[in-house]
Amino acid sequence: MNDSQYHQLIDDLLINLEEMLDDVEADIDYESASSILTLIFVNGSKIIINKQPPLHQLWVATKFNGHHFNYQDGLWIDERTGVEFWQFMNDAASKQAEVPVSFPRPTE
Repeated sequence: MNDSQYHQLIDDLLINLEEMLDDVEADIDYESASSILTLIFVNGSKIIINKQPPLHQLWVATKFNGHHFNYQDGLWIDERTGVEFWQFMNDAASKQAEVPVSFPRPTE
């Protein structure tokens, strides 16, 4: 993947996630600036999602820990756990929102 493809993939993912936030049942606010998307939960906790261009990775920081995702076979996969990004986000957001949250993986 070249730099242009990487940036397009991340930009598309962040836009998809922003659009999904309007439809989730949980009360999650967000801020978006300079390729950083911050999800803000009612309890004050945050999930921060950002690009890591030199490594072509997607980084996600939750109140519990940080995760680095690599693009493999059309999916963003956590390099530590092997979990796909959208499943990870469902789990992480549900924990921090303290209610079930579901972000369906966009189809291409």
